[in-house]
Amino acid sequence: MRRTALAALCLTAVTAAGLTGCLPGQDKADDKANNSGTSGRPVGAAQSSKQKEPFAGLSADDIAERAFKATNGASSLRFKGDVPDDETKGTIQIDLALNKKGECAGTMSMNGQGKADLLKAGDTLYMKYDEAFLRAQSEGDSKADTDAVVAMLAGKWTKMSATGADAKDIAGFCDLDSVLEGPADVGSDSTEDSNPDATVSRGKTTTVDGTPAVVLNARDGKDRYTLYVASEGEPYLLRMDSTSADEPGTITFTDYEKPVPAQKPTGEVVDLDALAG
Repeated sequence: MRRTALAALCLTAVTAAGLTGCLPGQDKADDKANNSGTSGRPVGAAQSSKQKEPFAGLSADDIAERAFKATNGASSLRFKGDVPDDETKGTIQIDLALNKKGECAGTMSMNGQGKADLLKAGDTLYMKYDEAFLRAQSEGDSKADTDAVVAMLAGKWTKMSATGADAKDIAGFCDLDSVLEGPADVGSDSTEDSNPDATVSRGKTTTVDGTPAVVLNARDGKDRYTLYVASEGEPYLLRMDSTSADEPGTITFTDYEKPVPAQKPTGEVVDLDALAG
């Protein structure tokens, strides 16, 4: 398997939103709220009963900053979506729960061809491939070799060291800090790394899988991102749509702070490190 652009997709959106904190100006609707005495802060208790608008008094920049701080602060989450593979130029479908302990559990597919179960517990990476996945990944090999691989591995759990050369790229999916890593100065007043082409504006209110959300429209040069931020409870990032020419895709984020079902497989497990010698 190859390293995908999943992290890059997340990072690009984080950067686009983070850089806007260095830009002048605010959303017009938020300016109006600020001029009414909120000064960019959430409305007080007396006003909140009358004000139904989520994030009242906050600019789009403020909402983006809160969203990425909350999301980066989560100890676990689940992400799902179609993301590009930057080496094959194909698409990876992924559905993965992971936490900051480095544990993960979920599934992945390449270009919709078959499925592989993925699980990391401790320093060991476990994977289980179906026949369609193995045959798709064996393209170019002889029929005899492909049939042998299918007979040996299809439907069976395998394991290998998560730090080994053959596993470290896939194990990178399970590193929540890396997936959510953003610029260290998000929300700071520094303009050293500001990008004059990066902007973010507030859109409509909506729901994402039943959760009320506010839409943020981010732009970085020719790239466009639509971010959906939870407007009730913690302001977690719920969904991100990218129309970037280099990194198109959609990712949804759910199951914040829920346990990751990363129990080691039982029964026979094929040791790929041992087979490799």
